Amino acid sequence: MSLRKSPRQHLANVPLFSSCNSRDLDKIAKASERLTLKAGTTMITQGTAGKQAYVILAGTATLKRNGKKIASAEAGAMVGELSLLDQGSRTATVVCDSDCDVLVLEQRKLLAVIDEVPAVGHKLLAALATRIRDLDRAHYG
Repeated sequence: MSLRKSPRQHLANVPLFSSCNSRDLDKIAKASERLTLKAGTTMITQGTAGKQAYVILAGTATLKRNGKKIASAEAGAMVGELSLLDQGSRTATVVCDSDCDVLVLEQRKLLAVIDEVPAVGHKLLAALATRIRDLDRAHYG
């Protein structure tokens, strides 16, 4: 994914936001902050409370649970999204393998977008339900 794309274009490729229209994506993009994190930076620490999620625009990161690698994330991936819903404990640690350009979405700002445009909340709920169904099928068949 090119960094030349607008934040809206990046968000459109994230499954959680894929059903949002351009206007909704623009509002979400305006509520986010673009950052560059250096290789080796811990983006998320397992067990800590979270209030933001990260969309990786460029670079790669490793996700670890209890010190064991469980996945890799690259451009287009979103990590930490459960914290947008509940501010619960982080379920994994995410460390940048390379320099990572990210969009940071804070829960408070995303909830303000949902308050302004309730349809965004409906679309997010539908996307989360789809993810839960996919996980259920993968686990139970």
